Amino acid sequence: MKMAGSAVLLISLLSAIAPLPSEALNVRGHLLKSKTFRSPPILLGPGSVSNKYYHDVDFPRGHLAVKSFNAEVVDENGVPVPLHETYLHHWVAVPYYALKDNQSSDAQKVPAMLKGNDGVCKRALTQYFGLGSETRHTATWVPDPYGIETGNQEKAPEGYEEKWLLNIHAIDTRGVADKPSCTECKCDFYNVTIDEYGRTVSKNYTGGLLCCYDQTQCRLKAGFNAEVRKVFLQYTVTWLDWTDAVVPVKIYIFDVTDTAMLDGTHEHSCKVEYQVEECSAENRAGSGAIPVLQFSGPMVPTGMDV
Repeated sequence: MKMAGSAVLLISLLSAIAPLPSEALNVRGHLLKSKTFRSPPILLGPGSVSNKYYHDVDFPRGHLAVKSFNAEVVDENGVPVPLHETYLHHWVAVPYYALKDNQSSDAQKVPAMLKGNDGVCKRALTQYFGLGSETRHTATWVPDPYGIETGNQEKAPEGYEEKWLLNIHAIDTRGVADKPSCTECKCDFYNVTIDEYGRTVSKNYTGGLLCCYDQTQCRLKAGFNAEVRKVFLQYTVTWLDWTDAVVPVKIYIFDVTDTAMLDGTHEHSCKVEYQVEECSAENRAGSGAIPVLQFSGPMVPTGMDV
């Protein structure tokens, strides 16, 4: 059986470790601040899909050193929603530059001036935080003396200011006919043959993002009914006001399916999902059924902590 999923390695110039007690109180004498925010409400009925962009979301303002960013799907009472009920296909948090004093909003239009990270996947994997469902409860603490720099107005293009967007892709799996098929976005379970841009989905494409886009519906068990419910991506940001004592962190994302380095080209081909080749009958009996991919190329700048 073919499966689709992302093959991404997130590397930053730090080790994501739990904070020491002294760091939890202050960093070199500066007050550590923390605040919890919520995304706009996400309405989900059984088997339904929401994959929306939310612009200018709540985020600490000013020139800051972000020390951690932790996210969780919760209900209206702030109670975490089990992954087996609301599958978080992916979520990403990305800074972008917007015109100052621009009040217009288009919830499905990605801003033209994404800030993005410092990795090689500039077009496909631009986020600062987030990936798939595995990111729940993943520690993101940035140890001293490092911090992820945000809100530096001197680096913004003239007339622009930094804001943040969230892209949240959630699948409600309550009462679905087959949960793995729904979370893997199998096209036949979504009855999708045309993607969200009106293009015909190839018959060789068994499942993936093309078949579980916003407002699609996965097959339910006969007779199952449940109410539409409201969930949120709840995220807690911990930060310091920026000082010269902070060493700025650069975030790098690499894609193991990107063969640019191996091919000797400068054009990277990072993917948001990867179709694993079906195992042949000959290899199925041995270890040959395990796909192995390699990434080769110059790593992040040397001379600092990785």
